[in-house]
Amino acid sequence: MKRCWPYLFLGVAATALLCGCGDQRSEVSAAAPKPAAVKSPAPAAAAAPASMGEGVEGLMDGGLTVTGPLIVEHQVDVTAQRDGIVSRISAEAGTHVAAGTILAQLDDRQLTSNLEATRAKTRSIEADLKNWESEMEVLKADYVRAQRLWNEKLIAEEQLQHAQYKVESDKWDILRVKEQLNTAKQDERSLELELEKTRIMAPFSGVVARRYTREGQSVAKGDRLFWVTAEGPLRIRFTLPEKYVGYLKKGQELPLFSPDLPAEKHVAKVIAISPVVDPSSATIEALAELVGGHGELRPGMSVAVRIASLR
Repeated sequence: MKRCWPYLFLGVAATALLCGCGDQRSEVSAAAPKPAAVKSPAPAAAAAPASMGEGVEGLMDGGLTVTGPLIVEHQVDVTAQRDGIVSRISAEAGTHVAAGTILAQLDDRQLTSNLEATRAKTRSIEADLKNWESEMEVLKADYVRAQRLWNEKLIAEEQLQHAQYKVESDKWDILRVKEQLNTAKQDERSLELELEKTRIMAPFSGVVARRYTREGQSVAKGDRLFWVTAEGPLRIRFTLPEKYVGYLKKGQELPLFSPDLPAEKHVAKVIAISPVVDPSSATIEALAELVGGHGELRPGMSVAVRIASLR
């Protein structure tokens, strides 16, 4: 029985030690701060739709802005209508010209000589025709006299027929000479047209944008010589989504501006709307014309027009 005491004492001590450790752990747990509750993030606001204002056409403030170059209806390359050598230049780039103004001249000496020869031939044939017509009057008079003499039985019938046949023959000679005269006049007209082609003229009023030729240059038919452009009216051609069918009207005025001229504000009036929708792009085409003065705007400049939002 005495041997059991030491073991009993050890058991009580271990029990006390375990209880002390348990209390210490409880105190540490009680002293440690509780972790903060993690809150769920608030739902982000829906992102606004991206603006399309940076492209060729875009939505800005609910409206549609489309861009494009300013154009004019009359703008062409003036080409040579026949082969030749440029003998004179009469207009430079930047020259304002009226319709029919001579821009350049081709060497026309040979054509002028041929035309004068043809005109002389025409005058000669006209003189021949007058001579034949005068002879016709004489033959008619001879025939009338022969008829009177035959009625009086003073000449044979063969003489009367001879006078008649001479009148008929002269009629055909007059017809032949008239055809010759007509041919000569057509040749004359043809040479006059060829002579006109040696004069390079402005097809309409405007300004010479470029000159491609020089004096002494040999040119062939179809070669570019000048670029002439009208200065107005200024227009812009643009496309719109098909949902604008029925919304855009002919005569409607639209704000027009150029990013290169921010201080200038203009107005363009719709003058034409395509009656069909392009099935490949689902768009309609429209044409607007600048109203009033154009300020510093020039053909070829990039501008934009604004269409209000659909309601």
